[in-house]
Amino acid sequence: MRAPLLRAAGIAGAFAVLACAAVARATPVGDPPEPRAAAAPPALVVFLTIDQLRTDYLARFGPQLTGGLKRLVDGGAFYVNGVHDHAITETAPGHASTLSGRFPVRTGIVMNAQGVNTPDAPLLDAAGPGASPFRFRGTTLADWMKAADRRTKVLSVSRKDRGAILPIGKSKQPVFWFADGRFTSSTYYFADLPDWVKIFNSFDHPGSYAGKRWELLLPADAYSEPDSVPQENGGRTITFPKLMPADGEVAARSLPAFPWMDDLTVQFALAGMTALKLGTGPQTDLLTVSLSTLDAVGHAYGPDSREVHDMVLRLDRTLGAFLDSLDARVGQGRYVVALTGDHGVAPYIGVASADPNRAARTASLAPAFAIFAESLAKAGVDPQQAGLDDGVLAVAPEVLRSQGKQVDQAVSVFLREARSTPGILRADRLRDLAAADTVSDYVARRWLHMFDPRNATVVAIATIAPYGYWQGVTYATHGSPHDYDARVPVLFWGAGIAPGRRDEPARVVDMAPTLAALLGVRPQEALDGRPLTSALAPR
Repeated sequence: MRAPLLRAAGIAGAFAVLACAAVARATPVGDPPEPRAAAAPPALVVFLTIDQLRTDYLARFGPQLTGGLKRLVDGGAFYVNGVHDHAITETAPGHASTLSGRFPVRTGIVMNAQGVNTPDAPLLDAAGPGASPFRFRGTTLADWMKAADRRTKVLSVSRKDRGAILPIGKSKQPVFWFADGRFTSSTYYFADLPDWVKIFNSFDHPGSYAGKRWELLLPADAYSEPDSVPQENGGRTITFPKLMPADGEVAARSLPAFPWMDDLTVQFALAGMTALKLGTGPQTDLLTVSLSTLDAVGHAYGPDSREVHDMVLRLDRTLGAFLDSLDARVGQGRYVVALTGDHGVAPYIGVASADPNRAARTASLAPAFAIFAESLAKAGVDPQQAGLDDGVLAVAPEVLRSQGKQVDQAVSVFLREARSTPGILRADRLRDLAAADTVSDYVARRWLHMFDPRNATVVAIATIAPYGYWQGVTYATHGSPHDYDARVPVLFWGAGIAPGRRDEPARVVDMAPTLAALLGVRPQEALDGRPLTSALAPR
């Protein structure tokens, strides 16, 4: 989810070039890692992204886990200090980094608002915004695997369009997501939906959940969280049970907010595996699955809620059934699983939390932006060519080229006002961050992983204080460079993986190069990530 937008009428063009400018001027950070000779390549790589999965959930709810999460944590290489090392911790940038091995500054996906939606790629057999990877730059593990063996088959599935599209990048593989009560894709990938998708949709699985009650999975005394927090979900349906609409069509559209959406996504992924014969060899195939219900529940109820607790337990059981199905279809020891999250989440302000958020408050940059716009106008610069989103101040590049001195003076005014704004941790010119000590200054480092200092659009960054919310946000939120939003599990399990808990730092951008090393395939470009060699079993 995003902060409220402060944008003048003409700023759309300025933000529209954020992604392109960020990548076009980026400098590769290193050579692709050398491939590792594979003794017995797995038949299938399964990459799981759990939307809004904080690492601490696995410890907090660990004693009650009995299914797939427990199996992966107990038997996998689990990096407990995993992190998204970029600043705008949202779904689109997070998913774009999972299998690319690169930060947003190089993938071009810098925020949800500049993600995948476009009218140029309409949906198939469904209503909703079109989508494609038109902003994505570079390659992903799917491309590297296909280059190494053109027989490799790929399938990517999610409830969200960006969750399905961005792990695969620009590759035109079978990619599907849930919209308008059914699974769909766009004209970027197909002229028409494959028959197996139409057959799956014809059974109206979502409508079958009409009238179903979301009850607690365990007895009520197994949950320590209160069940009546008024700040949750806008004060509506804050207690268990929670009832799905009785009308089938309405229920289908309401499903993303209920745990059964993940079950349906997994069922669809397994149907796709069967139709496409993934994991049957002799090549290694790739399946990516992004499960999004925890994100919907987390936004509505927050990380300290009974709803999130129950959702994680249900996710654990869903993944347990999924792994059982993979054992039966592919065979134990013949596949590898990688698991992470796309971002974390902050607790509600004013709600008792396991996080140290007692001093948290809301912040608004509207006054600072208004003074900045006034300063632009006085200098003869059209303020409609500037805008503010997620704390990022951008100005149209043609204005910067022609009126750079006047803009620079107005930016000084913005920085002064932003720094004196309650709830703002710091405000920086983007170009000044290049001189920061990025080892000790994590905020600077994570912003530099979003935007290149030579960016033709971004002029300044305002960072919200830890655990703060942008004014007007009424749901549990994320998107900051702070650890509660950035910490996610980094986990590998299965064929070729050395199990054990790892305390060493690990980044999500390290996951694709680690899998490439495991498979013995070569990345097609310089990466920001590095192989986590401690995850790989000796040969």
